[in-house]
Amino acid sequence: MQIQDQTFLITGAASGLGAATAERLVAAGGRVLLSDLSDKVEAQAQAQALGGVARALCGDVTSAADMQAAIDAAIELSEGRGLAGVIHCAGVVSVAKLVDREGNPADLEAYARTIQINLVGSFNVMRLAAAAMTRNAPGEDGERGVIINTASIAAFDGQVGQCAYSASKAGVVGMSLPAARELSRHGIRVMAIAPGVFETPMMSDIPEDAVAALSAAVPFPKRLGKPDEFARLAEQIITNTMLNGEVIRLDGGIRMQ
Repeated sequence: MQIQDQTFLITGAASGLGAATAERLVAAGGRVLLSDLSDKVEAQAQAQALGGVARALCGDVTSAADMQAAIDAAIELSEGRGLAGVIHCAGVVSVAKLVDREGNPADLEAYARTIQINLVGSFNVMRLAAAAMTRNAPGEDGERGVIINTASIAAFDGQVGQCAYSASKAGVVGMSLPAARELSRHGIRVMAIAPGVFETPMMSDIPEDAVAALSAAVPFPKRLGKPDEFARLAEQIITNTMLNGEVIRLDGGIRMQ
């Protein structure tokens, strides 16, 4: 699929990985619908900076109504071409031990919230986007669309306190192949990117010494990943039709202890 004149929905688009992806797709000639829950003002500013080919809409990825509204807005932005792709970056990080130092069990509602946002939210966006893409006119190779979900290396190398987060991202990994197989008859591809440690707002609350330790743990390059490196991989997935049903680790070779 070529990016030029195509329209993409990006969730979690106000900052970090989503914002970088929006910038790259617009630079390649695409149009973007930016969906974000955390900061409506920031998302609107991001859309304005990208120009008339971008639009922002506040939305909760766990809400069917919100995500359908975002997809409808993306289709409107496409001027008749339809929704070509989704890059789903919205999610939350959670840390909680099963049993704390006082012997108290983990909070079940907090666990369920992480699963609801990261996993159920991914499924919600994917099912609604896929339904819209089935109505697209087939392009080269019969392709009608591409869905890129965001997993994490925590799906494979979860650390202490990451039961909820690791489970939610492992679920995203687990959906990739069956979804790709099912949607293949519609000409829709499904991929997932599993980032390592990246320079995103989620890292802003981590002490500098901890960031330095994480950077040192990356075999090469010994630094945190940059959001544009995620965006460049998303761009490659969109334009390379043979990439389908796979999860790509983007982590500099790190394996979390």
